[in-house]
Amino acid sequence: MLEDKNPKPVSELSQLGEFGLIKHLTENIVLQNKSSVKGVGDDAAVLHYKNKQTVVTTDLLVEGVHFDLLYTPLKHLGYKAVVVNISDVYAMNAHPKQITVSIAVSNKMSIEGLEDLYEGIALACNIYGVDLVGGDTTSSTSGLIISVTAIGEVEAKDIVYRNEAKEHDLICVSGDLGGAFMGLQLLEREKLVFNETKGIQPDFSGHDYVLERQLKPEPRQDVIQMFEEIGIKPTAMIDVSDGLSSDLLHICHQSEVGCVIYEDKIPIDFTVVSLAQEMNLDPTVCALNGGEDYELLFTIKLEDYEKIKDQKRVTIIGHITADKENYTIVDKNEQVHKLVAQGWNALLNNKNE
Repeated sequence: MLEDKNPKPVSELSQLGEFGLIKHLTENIVLQNKSSVKGVGDDAAVLHYKNKQTVVTTDLLVEGVHFDLLYTPLKHLGYKAVVVNISDVYAMNAHPKQITVSIAVSNKMSIEGLEDLYEGIALACNIYGVDLVGGDTTSSTSGLIISVTAIGEVEAKDIVYRNEAKEHDLICVSGDLGGAFMGLQLLEREKLVFNETKGIQPDFSGHDYVLERQLKPEPRQDVIQMFEEIGIKPTAMIDVSDGLSSDLLHICHQSEVGCVIYEDKIPIDFTVVSLAQEMNLDPTVCALNGGEDYELLFTIKLEDYEKIKDQKRVTIIGHITADKENYTIVDKNEQVHKLVAQGWNALLNNKNE
């Protein structure tokens, strides 16, 4: 992964120019949604929503801050750039329909490299039924920058915010946590060995799960579908991008409530536990503070317990309290600790330091 033994021949971006490049990268796009009236190729996209709420979200990925091209394949990066945005749409209990993609590229990037990037973008769009309807390209003097805006739709009665959690609500999370963080730790460890020891190749054997969680995360469309199937509307919801602790406290702060969660209820895959212990890390700390899992963290009314208790894709990890200044975690020894937000901070952290 760190070294390409059979590199492709490369073509310089100057061969196509800005508009030629846009046409080259997007000419095979086929619109899938009725709400996409006009896509790439005009001054603006045209969208039509009838009797629906529109949700809009944007994420920015910057080389050297959010990703390292030494170990991040461009196809994976394109895929991830899309799914981290549509995960935010799902966190509103909405359905993503369109995206725009803007990129700033340096002269070290080739046409073939951007083809790989857009292949990943197109794959994510096809899997999740999303249309690429516009964007922009420009030059960069500081590496690759990707900005994706996602647009979704939802019935007004179904939209879920972060600020409606209430006392006695159950705190639930989909999937498992800490995998993406451990994938990053593994990649950074092998990068360090690769840079410091000539001729040593990275060893990723047995770690497919955590690598996929970091390089190719999947948003939880299935959980949104589950809500519809079993007749549940969360009272509050957020996707786990900054870490369980930080994202749960976002819900608590905006809902003006407190919370209690239980360490032994936090879902952590056994491969994450094993790798964390190998690296002398606490698996629970990784799950609480790691981030980038893109699972859905949500609260539901206590009376909905019977509907959700047998859903294997969801774990109940605690409950909401009325004390808005009290955020706690009960450890495996039944000791109570203050829950502190120590996850990713976009203005303070650098994931590739």
